[in-house]
Amino acid sequence: MCRHHAWIGPPRPVSALVLDPPHGLLHQSYAPADMRGGGTVNADGFGVGWYAEAAGPPVRYRSAQPIWSDTAFASVAAASCRAMLGAVRSATTGMPVTDTAAAPFAADRWLFSHNGVVRGWPDAVAKLAERLPVVDLLTLDAPTDAALLWVLVRDRLRAGEEPGAALADTVAGVAAAAPGSRLNLLLTDGETVWGTAWDHALSVRVTDEEAEVASEPVTSDERWRPVPEGHLVTAGPGTHHLTRIR
Repeated sequence: MCRHHAWIGPPRPVSALVLDPPHGLLHQSYAPADMRGGGTVNADGFGVGWYAEAAGPPVRYRSAQPIWSDTAFASVAAASCRAMLGAVRSATTGMPVTDTAAAPFAADRWLFSHNGVVRGWPDAVAKLAERLPVVDLLTLDAPTDAALLWVLVRDRLRAGEEPGAALADTVAGVAAAAPGSRLNLLLTDGETVWGTAWDHALSVRVTDEEAEVASEPVTSDERWRPVPEGHLVTAGPGTHHLTRIR
């Protein structure tokens, strides 16, 4: 399994969100608390996407190295952001370890990540993939379950589907086609975070100024709350709500 974390709030350095928290993604890369049988560390790459204070598309940094060994990232992470989505990766056996296989995946204003596994890959989801434009399949970031999940979600977004519904419907469709899959998805446009809890843990923390959703709480703040299994969470500063996934 992988670990991921999305945050929105007042401008802060990327490093303060990814590298500095006591149980942030750096710590979770080598000492995760809840891998659920999906490995022991997250050493197969990482990625961080962030939105600067000015309007515009997110900046993205991805690497096939473990986050603890990528010395270049520390200097990049000094940048200020007002929203962020990051992930550390534990690759499923047989899937490639490359820069482009690391989340977050991106298009326009969107950042996306997947924590989990699609069971029976790739045969189980071949019928779902058949519905996608051929060009989308030919231009996958990597031949992985996470990259395909992103293209499935992106196709719905491009069709005008509401973001939360795009995530929930994708999870429901993949879960039906590939039973036993673990489908924690995160999506953000820099203003709102959407996340799904499907056969894996997910937590949310919201204050008047901040909102964050993560595989595991990154701090000891008592305002972290678990997202119930089988639910979609929609979060922004000062507000969040839960919706059951059909």
